[in-house]
Amino acid sequence: MSCVLRLVSIYMRSLPFTFAARYLVSKKSTNAINLITFISMLGMAVISMAMVLVLSVFNGFEGLTISLFNSFNPDIQVSATEGKVFTVTDEQENALLAMPGIAMVSRVLEEKAALKYDKYEFIGSVKGVDDLYGNVTGIDSAMLEGRKFVLRSKGRNYAVVGAGVQGKLAINPDDQHREISILVPNRSGRKGGLVPTQAFNRGQVLPSGAFSIQAEFDNKYVFVPLSLMQELLQYDQEISALEIKIDLTQTTVAKAKKDLVAIMGTGFTLKDRYEQNAFLYKIMRTEKWITYAILSLILGIAAFNIIGSLSMLVLEKKQDIAVLKALGADAGTIRRIFLAEGLLSSLMASAIGIVIAIIICLIQINFEVIPMPGSGTFVVTAMPVKLKIMDFLLVGGTVVAISLLASWIPAYRAASIGNLVNKE
Repeated sequence: MSCVLRLVSIYMRSLPFTFAARYLVSKKSTNAINLITFISMLGMAVISMAMVLVLSVFNGFEGLTISLFNSFNPDIQVSATEGKVFTVTDEQENALLAMPGIAMVSRVLEEKAALKYDKYEFIGSVKGVDDLYGNVTGIDSAMLEGRKFVLRSKGRNYAVVGAGVQGKLAINPDDQHREISILVPNRSGRKGGLVPTQAFNRGQVLPSGAFSIQAEFDNKYVFVPLSLMQELLQYDQEISALEIKIDLTQTTVAKAKKDLVAIMGTGFTLKDRYEQNAFLYKIMRTEKWITYAILSLILGIAAFNIIGSLSMLVLEKKQDIAVLKALGADAGTIRRIFLAEGLLSSLMASAIGIVIAIIICLIQINFEVIPMPGSGTFVVTAMPVKLKIMDFLLVGGTVVAISLLASWIPAYRAASIGNLVNKE
């Protein structure tokens, strides 16, 4: 007996979806209902497709930006909490190199400086780095002109400049006769008198190449050997940062940061790649969610068609509702039938839109049909796209929520009509 009751219970729970599926595919007596239903489904399909496409493009740009910034930013950067420079003791350095998960450690000294090349001048950031810097970051992959990331060769100092700096100074890396002059303030406090340039320390480097990562870096940075930068700033062993590469097969970035705090002690700030560019990532995510909210609002407006089509369907199925009530269906069952009707039509339309969006994204990923505007000056030639399963779940959940809200008024009215018919 319990098995029979359980089967009856399961059947009653599936009954609303059975009727909803029947109403969805059956021909309506009024063509207007078919037209409004088609328009509502078309609107849900188009907007669902648009949501997946837009979110996928945002994912593509986010992944592109992260990959570009990873060419410049290390896994972890250690800097002084107060002051511009600090010194690493031998004990700290040995402990760092012995720590599991630490692949490489590079020393960096950065300062603003005046740059002069031929008749052109520019104020930029000069970053002195050691020989390990190219392995700690992916700067080699961002080289545009010249040799690989070379800062010292055969006893000579070289500089690698950003593409923006190269343009402003009209630097020709192939010209090995003209040098870049680097001027930084003299820390000894000596005044220049009648010759202002005596108040600056001057260094000369040959340009060896140019890199391109992102405008923020390209228009600002020049790389030179660490020893040259320390000489210009009159430092012995002082540095402005330690840039660390993590072996992710042995540890995680979060765990490495905790271990580094124990080694370095207080007075230091540790930042992972996200924290080094937290403002940019927040802007990108905010833009993504604002766009999602706008598309959700449009989806909600399109859902008003569901209210119209279901309201007309309720009027057409007035006698069916009366029969169901006579057979014992309560108001909740009637309500669930029309809720399921709105949900099924929306989900079917949304599924079609999502499938079309996936096909478009796959075509773009594999064949790069849509070019990037201004691709001649950008690092990629095609619009970046990246599919994420969470976007599909997000769009599906949004469609379900909006469909249920839009279907509630017609479904509630259907249950009320059933009560009125029974009273008559």
